[in-house]
Amino acid sequence: MQTSPDRHEYPAHWEADVVLRDGGTARIRPITVDDADRLVSFYEQVSDESKYYRFFAPYPRLSAKDVHRFTHHDFVDRVGLAATVGGEFIATVRYDRIGPDGTPASGPADEAEVAFLVQDAHQGRGVASALLEHIAAVARERGIRRFAAEVLPANTKMIKVFTDAGYTQKRSFEDGVVRLEFDLEPTDRSLAVQYAREHRAEARSVQRLLAPGSVAVIGAGRTPGGVGRSVLGNIRDAGFTGRLYAVNKALPEEQKELDGVPAHRSVRDIDGPVDLAVVAVPAEHVPEVVTECGEHGVQGLVVVSAGYAESGPDGREHQRALVRQARTYGMRIIGPNAFGIINTSPQVRLNASLAPETPRPGRIGLFAQSGAIGIALLSRLHRRGGGVTGVTGVSTFVSSGNRADVSGNDVLQYWYEDPDTDVVLMYLESIGNPRKFTRLARRTAAAKPLVVVQGARHGAAPQGHAVRATRLPHATVSALLRQAGVIRVDTITELVDAGLLLARQPLPAGPRVAILGNSESLGLLTYDACLAEGLRPHPPQDLTTAASAADFHAALARALADDRCDAVVVTAIPAVGEGSVADAALAEALRSAAAAAPAKPVLVVHVELGGLAEALSAAASTAPQIEAGKPTQIASGPAPTGERPPTGGRPPTGGRPSTGERPSTAERLSTTGRPPAGERPPAEAGPPTAETPEGTHLIPAYPAAERAVRALAQAVTYAQWRRDAADPGKVPEYEDIEEKGAAALIDGLLARGQGLTLGMDETCDLLGHYGIHVHRALPAPTADAAAEAARTLGYPVALKATAPHLRHRADLGGVRLDLADEDQLRRSYEELTELFGSPDELRPVVQRMAPRGVDVVVRAVIDPAAGAVLSFGLAGAASQLLGDTAHRLIPVTDREATSLVRSIRTAPLLFGWRGSAPADTRALEELLLRVSRLVDDHPEVVAVTLEPVVVASHGLSVLGASVRLAPPPARDDLGPRTLPAY
Repeated sequence: MQTSPDRHEYPAHWEADVVLRDGGTARIRPITVDDADRLVSFYEQVSDESKYYRFFAPYPRLSAKDVHRFTHHDFVDRVGLAATVGGEFIATVRYDRIGPDGTPASGPADEAEVAFLVQDAHQGRGVASALLEHIAAVARERGIRRFAAEVLPANTKMIKVFTDAGYTQKRSFEDGVVRLEFDLEPTDRSLAVQYAREHRAEARSVQRLLAPGSVAVIGAGRTPGGVGRSVLGNIRDAGFTGRLYAVNKALPEEQKELDGVPAHRSVRDIDGPVDLAVVAVPAEHVPEVVTECGEHGVQGLVVVSAGYAESGPDGREHQRALVRQARTYGMRIIGPNAFGIINTSPQVRLNASLAPETPRPGRIGLFAQSGAIGIALLSRLHRRGGGVTGVTGVSTFVSSGNRADVSGNDVLQYWYEDPDTDVVLMYLESIGNPRKFTRLARRTAAAKPLVVVQGARHGAAPQGHAVRATRLPHATVSALLRQAGVIRVDTITELVDAGLLLARQPLPAGPRVAILGNSESLGLLTYDACLAEGLRPHPPQDLTTAASAADFHAALARALADDRCDAVVVTAIPAVGEGSVADAALAEALRSAAAAAPAKPVLVVHVELGGLAEALSAAASTAPQIEAGKPTQIASGPAPTGERPPTGGRPPTGGRPSTGERPSTAERLSTTGRPPAGERPPAEAGPPTAETPEGTHLIPAYPAAERAVRALAQAVTYAQWRRDAADPGKVPEYEDIEEKGAAALIDGLLARGQGLTLGMDETCDLLGHYGIHVHRALPAPTADAAAEAARTLGYPVALKATAPHLRHRADLGGVRLDLADEDQLRRSYEELTELFGSPDELRPVVQRMAPRGVDVVVRAVIDPAAGAVLSFGLAGAASQLLGDTAHRLIPVTDREATSLVRSIRTAPLLFGWRGSAPADTRALEELLLRVSRLVDDHPEVVAVTLEPVVVASHGLSVLGASVRLAPPPARDDLGPRTLPAY
């Protein structure tokens, strides 16, 4: 692209891809001198009415002077942006800097006139709103702080674009024109508007992929076998309710069908729209396919083809080219190297994946970056014997492969308000945008459980993934995710264990657990597991091995009715003899007792009772349970809030009529709930007429006490987070904070260079503006200087070595405390120099003694990927070795500061452990809040360390501090909406 001949080079960093309101994409870029023909062609396609609204008069065509003006920009005082699809303009926006009299001006004038023009065919897609976000960001970068726009009163659409943007505005009416003026500084409302638009657009883009009206499989082989042919068969066999096409350019011209599916040599030959294309051709042929799809108007692609970034640098370049090419046509991509997508909704029934069987319909949304892990998760959820058993199905499944475009963030946007998804399970090998993921996760977790297991925790991300650099260790990232309400687990077994409990049972109201069963030993194991997980178990109730189904029913009913109980774990082992409890009878006893108290979760720990697990599933299942002569009955899982589920569940997609005999385990495993291959259920199949019995819950069964209790503990923690999230607290205001004074000091210091660590005097000055007072430490290069410093500060004093290898290491002997006079000070000085070397090596300092207390460390850092993070822990080697540090995202609220102090394992030392005096945790919490405010108010403060901080019984003393300043990392969450750049 040719650059402008004007005084500034082409600003390539202004280029961006955006998702529009309808889920399609567009590219936004600066307009250059090369765009004259595109501009003229664009203008010719705009209606006379839109032209009138733009120029306030009939304006049928652009003159040569107009074209020159609208394509020649200096990218400072005159800027034009275009939204393009397929390389052609669909909308434009420009600003011209003006002075106080409204005439063209240059800096330092900080106001500009702005004007839009959107092609009529693309109005209503949110193009103007996206352009406004981007032109506002450009203007702020160029020193413009305010926009002015003149709009005809009849142009209500454009007026709405401005008024809905959320900026601070002023409106006037003069000479028949509405004049709007608005500041460009982002506000809470403008950011909220931006996030809401981002959510709607990204959710819609995923919805278009998961619920297409028509699908073409490109690369369906002529002979059985192969990836394309397999995906085609899976879509067909799942009973896809839309139109399905097979595409293969090698097909003979006379061949019109493939496996009973209409077949074509090219997407262009299909008579009608194609919403989704599954691409299964070799990587070298994909660009040709993408071009054909784009020209035919395909909305999205699932690229299962491999040979991209996972194969090395050349593959990464091919992947970038693929994304750029697809976005040129407004298409989104799942993949490449993807396993595929599944939607079990009866209105869709789409299995566009390599999974040979469609999972049972259910309420779990499943996302996996790895195809292999996706297979394992689908298998475990589908399985009805061994491990965790029962029938809990999937609403939608996405395996993103290299996630070059559509990522977990996009799918979270969709699942947040998807009525068919109650629980979200995610396997992530990398998080491309941790700051955005944390924001979306917090919002999602407030509505429905989000369970995440992260692979590649201790090494690099998979080669195919583009990941932002982060300096935070994995443990810190995990802590931040938990703060956002994410249920973090370590294995896919735990992922399924937690997911099944959350999908089947209400959330517990607290940590109190009743344990009952017919094995004393298994009950004790469960009791110990509860204590290990931080729960509060009641002593196990042993029903003895002679317990009948009625005994289990009565015991469970009593436990659920007990106000001192929040959850119940039932343990069961096989009984031998005439009094043995039949599996079905025990399952019915447990189900009926649990149904009477639907607000409390019930779990079962069973030992070698495959029959019981199957019976528990059969007692209340989301899969069809059909008896001869009776209508089908479906039981849906509970809402995540623990409320009673509504009557009527997900309709079945098929089923096996019962002959009155229980099917064998093999038969149960083979029953998929889908029609035989080649048969497609009627698209108009509706829900069953029978209603789900009120209070029905699926009771999850676990083969080990530890697994059941761990899942329950995770549910307890999540339920408490939900309650706390309802009242997150506030960021307090402190009257003694001098924000402007700190800003002026920071600006002056940064004028010296791009990044610097402040000296002690500067550090004390900056922290002092935020009410954080550091005890002075005076250098002591000689014994005489140490004595003079002590006289200045006043006895008693401390003598410390500040050399890097001794700093904050009292255990190495580099600190002498409570020196009451000059003689003690001089003796201590001599001892330190004899032990550790010359004063030049030791760098000794003298500091006035602070009241005794608990030594802690407070840190804050701005991470380029995760954002600003506040950390807290006790000082000392032991805490460092244990990794006993807690973290919170900045800004921190008062409630978060309180929980931060209490969340470390060594927190009892602050609260009077073993008879010691309790520390002043209120003063500590205030210090944390002040540090949080400092970093939040001034992102140039990229690192703060307060070490040590001595927290006494009354008050605290900051004995050491360091601050680093630098230009703040760019925050894309405050800028305009964009898709990741490739």
